[in-house]
Amino acid sequence: MSMSFFRIGVDVGGTNTDAAILDVTAADSPGRGVLASHKAPTTVDITSGIEAAIRAVLTKSGVNQRRVLSVTVGTTHFINALVEADARRLDRVAVVRLCGPFTRQIPPFSDFPVGLRRILDGGAYYLDGGFEIDGREILPLNPTQIQSVTRDIVASGVSSVALVGVFSPLDHQGLQEETCRKLMLQETPGLRIVCSRDIGPTGLLERENATILNASILRTGAQVTGGFKRAMVRLSLSCPLYLSQNDGTLIDADTAARFPIKTFASGPTNSLTGAAFLAGIDRKTQNDAAVVDSDEEDSAVPQVLVVDIGGTTTDVCALLPSGFPRQAPGFVEVGGVRTAFSMPEVVSIGLGGGSKVKLCDQLSDGVMVGPESVGHRIQEEARVFGGSTVTATDIMVALGKAQLGDVEIVRDIPQATVARAHQKIKQSLEGVIERMRVSSAPVHVLLVGGGSLLVAENLRGVDKCIRPIHEGAANAVGAAIAKVSGEVDSIEIPAGRDEKTIVDAARQSAIEAAVAKGARRDDAKIAEITKTPLQYVDNGAMRIQVRAVGSLAIPESLPSRSMESLVVDGKADREQEEEDEPGGEVGLPDAQEPTVRPCLNIDLDSYYPDVRGGVWYVSEADLEMISTGCGILGTGGGGPTHHEFLKSLHALRTSRPGKLRIISPKVLRDNDIVSFGSWYGSPSVINERIAGGNEIIEGIEAVNKIRGNKSFNALLLDEVGGGNGLSIFPPAVHFDVPVVDGDSMGRAYPTMYHSTFSVYGHSLAPCVLSDARGNISVVMKTDTPARLERILRTTAIELGLGCAVCAKPLAGSVIKEYAVPNTISQAWFLGKAVHLARRKKTSHVDAIFAEAAGTLLYDGKIVDVQRYIEGGYTMGTVIIAPADDGEVDSSPGRSRFGASAPPRDRRRMRIPFQNEYLYAALSADGSEAGQEVVCTVPDLISILGQDGEPIGSQDLRYGLQVDVIALPAHPLWKSAAGLKVGGPEGFGLSMPFVGVSESFTESRSVIDVFNVG
Repeated sequence: MSMSFFRIGVDVGGTNTDAAILDVTAADSPGRGVLASHKAPTTVDITSGIEAAIRAVLTKSGVNQRRVLSVTVGTTHFINALVEADARRLDRVAVVRLCGPFTRQIPPFSDFPVGLRRILDGGAYYLDGGFEIDGREILPLNPTQIQSVTRDIVASGVSSVALVGVFSPLDHQGLQEETCRKLMLQETPGLRIVCSRDIGPTGLLERENATILNASILRTGAQVTGGFKRAMVRLSLSCPLYLSQNDGTLIDADTAARFPIKTFASGPTNSLTGAAFLAGIDRKTQNDAAVVDSDEEDSAVPQVLVVDIGGTTTDVCALLPSGFPRQAPGFVEVGGVRTAFSMPEVVSIGLGGGSKVKLCDQLSDGVMVGPESVGHRIQEEARVFGGSTVTATDIMVALGKAQLGDVEIVRDIPQATVARAHQKIKQSLEGVIERMRVSSAPVHVLLVGGGSLLVAENLRGVDKCIRPIHEGAANAVGAAIAKVSGEVDSIEIPAGRDEKTIVDAARQSAIEAAVAKGARRDDAKIAEITKTPLQYVDNGAMRIQVRAVGSLAIPESLPSRSMESLVVDGKADREQEEEDEPGGEVGLPDAQEPTVRPCLNIDLDSYYPDVRGGVWYVSEADLEMISTGCGILGTGGGGPTHHEFLKSLHALRTSRPGKLRIISPKVLRDNDIVSFGSWYGSPSVINERIAGGNEIIEGIEAVNKIRGNKSFNALLLDEVGGGNGLSIFPPAVHFDVPVVDGDSMGRAYPTMYHSTFSVYGHSLAPCVLSDARGNISVVMKTDTPARLERILRTTAIELGLGCAVCAKPLAGSVIKEYAVPNTISQAWFLGKAVHLARRKKTSHVDAIFAEAAGTLLYDGKIVDVQRYIEGGYTMGTVIIAPADDGEVDSSPGRSRFGASAPPRDRRRMRIPFQNEYLYAALSADGSEAGQEVVCTVPDLISILGQDGEPIGSQDLRYGLQVDVIALPAHPLWKSAAGLKVGGPEGFGLSMPFVGVSESFTESRSVIDVFNVG
C-alpha cells in the first residue's frame, strides 16, 4: 500500500479565507485527491483567519500532520497596501540607477500618482554602470561613488532601496546590480535593497516602478510572512511554507518576504489553475503540448478558456497548454502605476447572476442586461427571492433553466422580454469567449462561479463546456497544486550557431533553474518560449525568453524540519501579529497637485488652450492631448508616446511658465533658421536605456556650429507621428525658442529620407548623430538620401541603437513651402476628440472624423500577426476578421462608431507593415490571392483599440478588437516625386497608389482658432 502525502492550499480573499487539503498521491482519482475544504471569514490580522481555515481542514480530513509536505498561501494583503496608499504599511524608497549619463530625462516616480509618490519618494541617485543591449558596459561600477551615495541615503532617513541597472535583466550573471548591492550593504548592513533584474524584464521605467513598489512593502512583507510562520508553529506543522505567485507558481516564504510584488495577483491565478486541475484539464491537454511558442501553433490541441461568472462580472482567461493562465502583454497598472511583471490576462464584462435587466428603447432588441448589478444583495433584491429587481438569474429561472427561489414570482415577466434577455446573455458570453480565442483550434470552456447558471445550453464557438468538481474550493486547490518555475531571459547572438541550438540550450537552462528550486526533474517541462528578433542589427541577435515549470518533488523520507526553523524573532507563540505603525495617512492626492493624466482634471468641453498674440503656450493637458493624437498619426510606427509625454511633462514642470510655446509657420521670416532634432534607433533600446536629455540638444548645437549659425529661431519636428511627435519639446524649453506648428512628414515614416524636404531636393546633410556620452558623428555629404540612411544606421549600431539625429537647419522660406503645416494642432484636435468621446462614451471614430476627413476601412478582431526583421526594420502582416454581432458592445453610448459605420464586409483585412502600416486590402481569407487594395501609403492607415487609443505595430496581438481608419495624406505626398518615395513604389510594392475617397483638408490651427489678441 502506497504512502499518502498531503499539501494544503490557502487563498485569502477580501471576504473569505479558503483552505483545502489534497492527497497528492491520489491526484488521478475522480475527486482529484481533495480530502477536505473550508471557508473561514478573513480576519483583520489575516493570520488568525488562515490558522482557523487550516485547522478546520486538518480536523475534517484527520490526516497525519507529519505527512503534510507543504502549505501554500495566496494573499491580497500586499497589493491592498498599495492600492489603498496606506502609509502605515509602506516605506520611502531611494532609487539608485546604474546608468552612466543616461536615463535622466525621465526621473524615478515620474508617472506615480501624486499621493503615492508623496509617501514613497525617497530620492533618486544616478551612478556609473549599466549595459548596452549587446552586453557592452556603459560604464564600470565606481565603488567610491557607491559608498558616498549609500551614506547620503542613510543620512536622509531612508532604509529601502530600489537598485536599477540599464539592461540588467540581460546581465546573465547579475554582476553589476548584485555587486553594487553588496557594496552598499558593506557600508550599511541594515538596508533593504531590491535589484530590478529580480523583478521584471527590459523596459526600464516599468521595471523600476515595480522594483520601487516591491521595496516599499518589504517591511510589511516580513511582518506578514512572519505571522504565517507563527501560525504554522501553533498548528504544529513543520513542513515548508510557500506563497503563490502571479503566474501560478510558488516561492518559499522567505523569498516572498523579499519579493512580495510577485504575489500580487495570486488570487485570480489560484482560482484559474485550481479550476483547471479539478476539471482534469491538465491530464487532457498537458500531455499533448507543453509549449506555446510565439511563432508555432498546434491547432489540434484544444484551447481552454476559464469562464468565471460571479454576481456582477464575468471574467475570462485563456489557459496555456502548460495549465497556466496566459499572461497579459505589455505593462500592468497597480495602484495607478505602470509596472512590468507577470499578471494573468483577464477580460471582464459586466454580466453576472445579479445583473439588472432593463427595457431600453435605444437598443434594437429593446433589452439591456448589465452592467449594473444587485451584487451581493441578490438574495434580497432579485425577483425569485422576493425582491423587486429583475436580474439575469430571474431570466434563467423564468426559462426553466435554473432551479432556485420561487419560480411563480417571475411568471409575470413577459415571454418576449425573457427571450430577448436570454439571447443578450448568450451573445455577451459568446462574444467575450470569442475575444479570448488565441487560434482556430477547438474551444473548451471551464465554467466556474456562482453565476454559472447563466449557461444552460451550448454556446456558439464552444466545443465543450466543463463544470469542475469541488468548484467552491478551486482557489485553495490552485494554491495547493502550485508548481515551481525556472526562467531564462537573454539576448543571444548566433555567431555561427543555428537557432535550434540556441533555443535548446535556453530550454535546458530553464529546466535546471526549476529543478534547483525544488521541481521534480521528470516533471519539469517548458511552459513558454518567446523568440523576438532585435531591430536594426545585422548580427541576427534575438531575445530568448523561456519558462519551465514542474511539480514540487515528493521527498524520499518524511520532512525532518524542526519547529524551531519556523520561529520568527524567538516569538513562536506570539498570539497577535505586529500592529501597523501608528500615524501615517492614506495618500490621496490634492485636487490642485499635478498628475500624469492632466486631462482628467479639466472640463474638456469648455477647455481653451492658452493662445495669446499668435503664440500657443502649451499646458500639461495640451501635452496629453497631443500625445494621443501623435499616436493616431503614427500609423503604427514612430514608437510609443508615453515616455516622450513624460519627458515633455517634466520639462514643462521644471521650467518657468511660457517657455514651451508653439508658433504658426506663417509667421516665420524667409531668413529665419529652423533646426531639427528627434530620436533614432530601436524602441527596444530607447525604452530601456532612457535618454540622458542632452542628446538632441548637443546634436542641434553641433549641426548649427558646422553650418556657422550662432543662433537659430525655431525648432520643427521631423515627424509628428508616434513618440517623435513630442521629442522636440524638451529641447525647445532648453533653448527657449518656439516650436513651429508642423513637421516634415505629416505622419510617421521609417527613414530620414521620408521627409518632404528631402523629396523636394533639400539635402538633410550635414546630419548629426549624438548620444548621452557626448559622442557626435557627422555625415557631411552623401550622393543619395538612401546612402545617408545607411550610414546613419551603421553609426547608430555603434552608439547602442539609441541616439538623437539632427538634420541640417533650413530657412524659414523652405519651411513655409515644404513643411506639412498645423500637424501639432491636428494631433491636439484628434487627441481632444478621443479623450472627449471616451469621457462621454460616444463614438471615437465619429469624433476623429469630425476633426479630420477620413474613412473607417474596417472593424473587427485581430486573428493573426506575423513579424520578422528585414534590413533592420520590423516587417510583418496583421490579419483582421469581421467582428461577430456578439462581440460588439452595442449598449447605449458604447458604440465604437456611429454614423461612420461601414456596410459589414465579411472578407478579412490584410495590413502589411514596415514599422508603419503600408496598405490595407480585403480578401476572402486574408491572403494576397485575389485581394482588393482599399488604401495604401502615403495615406495614413491607423489601427485603434476599443477606447480609441492607437495601437502600434509592436503592440498588435491576437484577439484585440480594433477599428481601422484612413486619413488622406498632405498633397505634398501626392505628386510624382512624393509618391516615388512615400508611396507603394518607395517600399518596393508593385501596386498603384490607392487613396481614401475623402479629399485632404488642412487641419485647423489651434493658434488661429483660439488666439485672443
